[in-house]
Amino acid sequence: VQLTESGGGLVQAGDSLRLTCAASGSTWSITAMGWYRQSPGKQRELVAAISRSDSTTFYADYARGRFTVSADIAKNTMYLQMNSLKSEDTAVYYCNDGLFIGGTYYSRISWGQGTQVTVSS
Repeated sequence: VQLTESGGGLVQAGDSLRLTCAASGSTWSITAMGWYRQSPGKQRELVAAISRSDSTTFYADYARGRFTVSADIAKNTMYLQMNSLKSEDTAVYYCNDGLFIGGTYYSRISWGQGTQVTVSS
């Protein structure tokens, strides 16, 4: 599976962005996808994830209520709508091919190249 993120950019605090992750290759094998982010000096963290079969979703606490993850299965595309952005949301955002086990999202080996989101205060 190949993953390509887009939609990042420089915005001001309070603005919105929509990130897109396009999947290609062995998309038939995808059961769930997730968005991660990584800031300088910090570990990569899971932001949100969505199941392909029943649209089960996961959100990190800081994302719940501000971010919405969605998927267009026919287009093999996942989105992350981010509203009310804060400076602490500044990071490189990556999409990932994974799976849900017992309600917990686990990443697999496919990662995109990332898209930079910078929020100025």
